[in-house]
Amino acid sequence: EVQLVESGGGLVQAGGSLRLSCAASGFTFDDYAIGWVRQAPGKEREGVSCITSSDGSTYYLESVKGRFTISSDNAKNTVYLQMNSLKPEDTAVYYCAAYWVDRRRARLGVGLLGPDEYDYWGQGTQVTVSS
Repeated sequence: EVQLVESGGGLVQAGGSLRLSCAASGFTFDDYAIGWVRQAPGKEREGVSCITSSDGSTYYLESVKGRFTISSDNAKNTVYLQMNSLKPEDTAVYYCAAYWVDRRRARLGVGLLGPDEYDYWGQGTQVTVSS
């Protein structure tokens, strides 16, 4: 059974930091890209960042570049999202998601995956940034 379990969300003041974790199980971790997708109230989901487990390539939404860092511990099948300099507009439910990377896509690089591309999803964790 595929499972993606997020943790680390919470309430933080603007300028603060949070670290989200996503523990994955039930699939071959190295065959997938793992990403973070967020959804703010009344808005569509948007891909925030993703990492290709096989080679560690990373991709970011423009608005989070320089503030967020995605990383992977392949030995623990866990992906992290370190979020610094948080802004009120970062407030959202953050979902961890997994995408199976075929060979062609692996050669080209997956890029920042869109929400509709992911195969599996976690339950989400709330991040609230107060002004």
